[in-house]
Amino acid sequence: MAGIKALVGLSFSGAIGLTFLLLGCALEQYGVYWPLFVLIFYILSPIPTFISRRLSDDSDAASNACRELACFFTTGIVVSAFGLPIILARVALIQWGACGLVMAGNAVIFLTILGFFLVFGGGDDFSWEQW
Repeated sequence: MAGIKALVGLSFSGAIGLTFLLLGCALEQYGVYWPLFVLIFYILSPIPTFISRRLSDDSDAASNACRELACFFTTGIVVSAFGLPIILARVALIQWGACGLVMAGNAVIFLTILGFFLVFGGGDDFSWEQW
């Protein structure tokens, strides 16, 4: 039952993050849909972790090159997702208020993705690997 509550909580926080993103695009004073390109970063961010967990062995070594490379790529993707709205606002394609809403949505979505890996990444009976 705890897994179901976690799944509902994660889906609720994901919906709030996407609401912030859509508000940054669709409000009447903003009205520009360029910030929706951060959806690409939301899709790309868990892929290096999925690949590294599939390919690396589960040894208790202090360092694993595959996982560290995945963390590096994931960090680059997350930083790019936060940088894109700033660049768009700096060149005046979007307004700074829309940039703030997109940044808030980024924070909520990436914390949701992190929560997904923390809750379902344990390798026990209730794991994302079963899906």
